[in-house]
Amino acid sequence: TAMAESDFVVMAVPDALIGAIARQVTPLMKPGGTLIMLDAAAAYAGELPSVPGITQMITHPCHPPFFTEQATPEARRDYFGGVAVQDILVCLIEGREEAFAEGTELCKAIFAPVQRALRVTVEQFAFLEPAMSEIVMAAAANWMKLSMELAIEKGVPREAAEAFTAGHARIAMAIVFGAEPSPFSDAAQLAVKWGTEHYINPAWRQVFEKETLTRAIRDRLKPLATV
Repeated sequence: TAMAESDFVVMAVPDALIGAIARQVTPLMKPGGTLIMLDAAAAYAGELPSVPGITQMITHPCHPPFFTEQATPEARRDYFGGVAVQDILVCLIEGREEAFAEGTELCKAIFAPVQRALRVTVEQFAFLEPAMSEIVMAAAANWMKLSMELAIEKGVPREAAEAFTAGHARIAMAIVFGAEPSPFSDAAQLAVKWGTEHYINPAWRQVFEKETLTRAIRDRLKPLATV
């Protein structure tokens, strides 16, 4: 009943279930309705049905960026969004531009306060997530945490390790992303070069190749695919 009456259907469901649920709900939707999903994996993997008269789109929060001023202490402590201002991504999979424009306004309300709704293609969405944000960036963040824990295992006091990690991670990102104009010291630049050459596998770039990214996404969708 709800599907037949709704102008918009938002699929706030696990990524691995998007394809299966979309195949169930789209035949029940009202003509001219819009289906909004929160992840690009199913679309990139070709798991979505094509239903005439139904607009399908994706949105996802960018989350509040670091090195950006927020209005209140509560907003500065907001890492997900909802209090702090953030941008969102939007993507039209198929359907009407008019419905996509209306859906974009709904997405901005869902993730408010939103500064910009940035439009990308399905492939560009997949390059950003999971390729860049999860497979590379989140893995790198975990690697940083593991390196801190290893330093603690080697005898560094936890308070000292945590303080040093927090400050050095922040200044390193500020330099790399251009928020801090001062460069790394000469010794630090040599250390970065040495660490990259010895410990960063050049194969990480392959995640942005279609075959590798498709395989990674399909592996990501497997665990819940049969639920």
